[in-house]
Amino acid sequence: MSQNSDRPKSDDAADLSGRRLGDFQLLRRLGRGAMAEVYLAEQCSLKRRVALKILKADHAADPTYLQRFTIEAQAAAALVHANIVQIYEVGKLDGWHYIAQEYVQGLNLREWLQRNGPPHLPQALSIMRQVAAALAKAGEHGVVHRDIKPENIMITAEGEVKVADFGLARHTRSQDGPQLTEIGITLGTPLYMSPEQVEGKPLDPRSDLYSFGVTCYQMLAGTPPFTGDTALAVAVQHVKTPPRPLTELRADLPPALCQLVHSLLEKDPRQRCPSARELLRNLRQLWNEFVPPDWQEGVVGWETVGETAPSPHAAVTEHLEGLMKTLAVDQPSRRLRYGVIAGAAAAFLLGVFLAWLTVVKRPLLADAQIASSSFPKESNVHRQWLLASKWGTAEAWQSIERYFPKKTYYVLHAKQQLALLYLQEGDYGRALNLFEQLAQATYEPIRAFGLAGWGSVLCLQGKNQESSEVLQEFWQIHGKLQNGRMKQLLEKTIQQNRSKLGSLPNSEDWDQYLRSLFKEESEEPEKTIDSP
Repeated sequence: MSQNSDRPKSDDAADLSGRRLGDFQLLRRLGRGAMAEVYLAEQCSLKRRVALKILKADHAADPTYLQRFTIEAQAAAALVHANIVQIYEVGKLDGWHYIAQEYVQGLNLREWLQRNGPPHLPQALSIMRQVAAALAKAGEHGVVHRDIKPENIMITAEGEVKVADFGLARHTRSQDGPQLTEIGITLGTPLYMSPEQVEGKPLDPRSDLYSFGVTCYQMLAGTPPFTGDTALAVAVQHVKTPPRPLTELRADLPPALCQLVHSLLEKDPRQRCPSARELLRNLRQLWNEFVPPDWQEGVVGWETVGETAPSPHAAVTEHLEGLMKTLAVDQPSRRLRYGVIAGAAAAFLLGVFLAWLTVVKRPLLADAQIASSSFPKESNVHRQWLLASKWGTAEAWQSIERYFPKKTYYVLHAKQQLALLYLQEGDYGRALNLFEQLAQATYEPIRAFGLAGWGSVLCLQGKNQESSEVLQEFWQIHGKLQNGRMKQLLEKTIQQNRSKLGSLPNSEDWDQYLRSLFKEESEEPEKTIDSP
């Protein structure tokens, strides 16, 4: 490969997938950003996959930007930590400037929140502890990230958290001069900028703590502390406006956790939590007080608690629903194929049942023991939730309201789980009753879930007109729906209602909503941990 033939000519350069740059075989493009494109690549000499970030031509042609890119990438490469995406190599090949870094499959926190909604206490503390550990490492090396936000916090299916994209990072001890620092003044994301970053003042690691505080607030409350129609409107609030108390939005959370988040959001860096190491100590105390020692053992993991993957029951339901659609669409051959489909369904159910026995690690007599006695009570609602998550039975979820009826947030979310469980088991009557209850909630994400579930059950019962009417009420708050599994069911419900009724009110609005709901998942089945 010559030095000139592959030299970038513009930001609109063709996809480089399938080509080889030195030791890297580019497999496919993972994403595109304003500054770079990211490819999944095979590092041939080491036979490992990496995320290869290739600088766009316009930036590569700017000597000042290129100098900063190289200096700061090298600084980030010195940060070796389990919770930081590792940079392997920085260089130039065939005219392309690149960073080769660790490739990790997972969702960024923004995507995770869109799929699951606000995390429960143990998950939130786990995320916060791991990010704080990464910031502590960076702070001890004098490196400021400058763009901490949900998009740059990755979560794997096992709950491992990594901070990505130190592309804006810089040494606080750097003597690079005005021409380099000026480039970075406007970099970052307005929703998460610290007051000193907004004002263009010198930054130290406490700026990252502020941005992380904004991220934590959004993660726990479901909304950022400050929003506005323009970047300037948001920036002014970061400098002048105090955030709404987190306790007003999440009364179920320990007050000490809410206070800790607000300590990160102090306008004056001198009043802020002094360091990520101090933040870690505070988080460790909260963890020891509220989280059982064995929280991440057994089946209590991120997929189970966080709903990022359907249960075996859900897989059965989805498969049988597909078979039902086949029967409904293909009427002429229905009778001839019924026996084959029924046999396939039976084999599938048997396979899932055997897989379930393999995956769920608990004593075979445990269900019988629980059925023969009342479900055990834990010392607080957080532990009760974790125990209910581990068992996943109707009695387990009912125990939340039985033992902690005043913990409204957890009671409502337990009813969500119970309604989905009844739905998966085909008990439409009980599911419908719970969905109708949830549809009366004042908390809009719960109410949206209830209305969507109510309409979906009516659809499954063949009451498509009634289903459509309920979903028109849901439309008034459709943007509040957070539960990933309900979003999937809602998509099927809309399609089925349209098939039966011919058309729906606000049909174009529904189409646009469904496209936006699943656009990212359909276009990017896999994402690099450093998506641009």
